[in-house]
Amino acid sequence: MDSDKRLELITRNLQEIIGMKELEEKIASGKEISIYWGTMPTGSMSIAYFFPMLKVADFLKAGCNVKILLADLHAALDSVPWSILEKRYNYYEEAIKSVLKAIGVDIKKLEFVKGSNIQLNKKYFEDLLKLSIITSIHDGKKSASEVVKNMDGDNAKISGIIYPLMQALDEEYLEVDAQFGGTDQRKIMVYARENLPKIGYSPRIELINPMIRGLVGEKMSSSIESTKIDLLETEERVIKKINDAEFVEGNVENGVMALLKYFIFIIKKDRKEKLSIKRSVKFGGNAVYDSYDALEKDVLSKKLHPLDVKNSLSNELNIILAKCQTEKLKKLHKEAYN
Repeated sequence: MDSDKRLELITRNLQEIIGMKELEEKIASGKEISIYWGTMPTGSMSIAYFFPMLKVADFLKAGCNVKILLADLHAALDSVPWSILEKRYNYYEEAIKSVLKAIGVDIKKLEFVKGSNIQLNKKYFEDLLKLSIITSIHDGKKSASEVVKNMDGDNAKISGIIYPLMQALDEEYLEVDAQFGGTDQRKIMVYARENLPKIGYSPRIELINPMIRGLVGEKMSSSIESTKIDLLETEERVIKKINDAEFVEGNVENGVMALLKYFIFIIKKDRKEKLSIKRSVKFGGNAVYDSYDALEKDVLSKKLHPLDVKNSLSNELNIILAKCQTEKLKKLHKEAYN
């Protein structure tokens, strides 16, 4: 694969790259690029994880070495009970593998890392203290504000300030060239680039994914149960939640269209498949789309009714979710959350 294609895959659909010149130089050198994506094993996983998983797929296709950090200690800092951290870790590892397999990703070059395995050592702790010396409470709270709960006011926990310091150090201790995350992680990424050099380490490239609209509201969130679609959701519940989603006729600024644009059509394009929307002859008959732009055009012109689009999305999601819902995943979920 040539350098241009690798760059296209790595940067596809990203909102921002901090360190673009460094990335281009790294690709031009022909050397393998190592990227990490971290997540806390907290709540039951939803389809919101489909979006970072697609980028992980892109990184792997581009020949990158990808590490997934399952940040168990970060989860503890964010109030997950210590007694269930191991069970949550096991569930998350299996859930991520299930999603990647369901969308056809070869995970041979994928490495899972448990946070506590790299963070509970003497040198890491010494570096954490070094960062704490040069980080004000104001900067620590600011960096964590989009990620850690309850960081405002006098009741903010010290654990929340430790969180971004550890995430910065993870870039060094995972020995990666770049970190990948959502826009909610941006402040921590900027903190890492500014402060790692102060304790003798190189700044990393930061690859930032856009935040995707929720089915109801601006942001897709796993904390809103009525709109969250769990990996183990039943077909009937998926259909109901998609049908209940906000979608004004003639308007594409909604979570249904976002799922189609940033998830379904990316998979379709890579597989050279088309999206089918089934309708009765009375309403124009079946429609087939080979691109999101073509679909968007018909939605904007009101040639497609929101319900027809919703029905197609529900069908596509249920096909993928059925592949994720293995007996092993169901067992690990029960152990982690019941």
